[in-house]
Amino acid sequence: MIVSRRLAAALLVVPFVLTSCSNSGDDSASSSSSAPTDAAPCPVAPVDVVVSVDQWGDVVTELGGACANVTTLLASSSVDPHDYEPSPADAAKFEGARLVVVNGGHYDEWAGKLAAGSAPDAPVVDAVRISEGEAGHDEAAHEAGHEGHEDGAANPHVWYSPTAVSGVADAVTAELSEIAPDAADYFAERRSAFATSLQPYDDAIAAIKKSASGKTYAATEAVFDEMATAVGLQNKTPAGYQTASNNEADPSPADLDAFLTLLQDKGVDVLIYNTQTEGSVPEQIRAAAESASVPVVEVTETVAPGTDSFEAWQVAQLTSLVEALGVSV
Repeated sequence: MIVSRRLAAALLVVPFVLTSCSNSGDDSASSSSSAPTDAAPCPVAPVDVVVSVDQWGDVVTELGGACANVTTLLASSSVDPHDYEPSPADAAKFEGARLVVVNGGHYDEWAGKLAAGSAPDAPVVDAVRISEGEAGHDEAAHEAGHEGHEDGAANPHVWYSPTAVSGVADAVTAELSEIAPDAADYFAERRSAFATSLQPYDDAIAAIKKSASGKTYAATEAVFDEMATAVGLQNKTPAGYQTASNNEADPSPADLDAFLTLLQDKGVDVLIYNTQTEGSVPEQIRAAAESASVPVVEVTETVAPGTDSFEAWQVAQLTSLVEALGVSV
């Protein structure tokens, strides 16, 4: 396979942590407030923005530049947003926020509730609603903490959806421009710069879709499914296993056996493996793939420590997929 110099140059090798996505660990929520070092001076007082999780925190920080003070509630890879129990200190971080950005769905419902109580007048950008083609700013959802959003078994990992990434970037830029209209041109420039920084990401997606569309994959978790769909891969994960995984339950022996047989028979082109999931089941699945010489692509649910940007994190994983599928870029 051939990986373009452009894509290779953009790739930053980042460490993948081996902590469980579904294990909240001992780490508490942490916050970050920073702007890109190359951002131009802000013509107005920076807008205070609170973001629920780091997958979107990095994106918002790039879009806001020097005109946004961004606080990310969960910036630790060992904290599971699904089960996180916020503290009074977390609620206090929303006080004074002029914009709130959440993932949405059932991923971080606690963030919507905190925002409703501590920043009731702040607009809310909801990534899941944007990915579903709904308005990203929903006051009713804000008031209810998203409890009324019936998305069933919808995959909440929408930061792996290129459409959602673009939609969230547009929505954040629009909200910031409305909040601070004198900085609208500045925010437009930041949005343009973000689009430019996503070019290697877009190139990799286009290359895989062009050369590998229709190839098959199976996954230990559904975290990467949005991206797999975007590049045209077909999901061959046994249905029973995937249902159990989505419900955070152990698969039945029959469902696990079906997965192992699929790999042993080389029934897929690649295995997508979430390194943040611990336990004997995913380890068995990976061992079966390696034994059958099925390529394994490692992905993570949260931004890997030491990664410079959202784009670098995504490009690293897409490059691994390019190599596993033997795609020419």
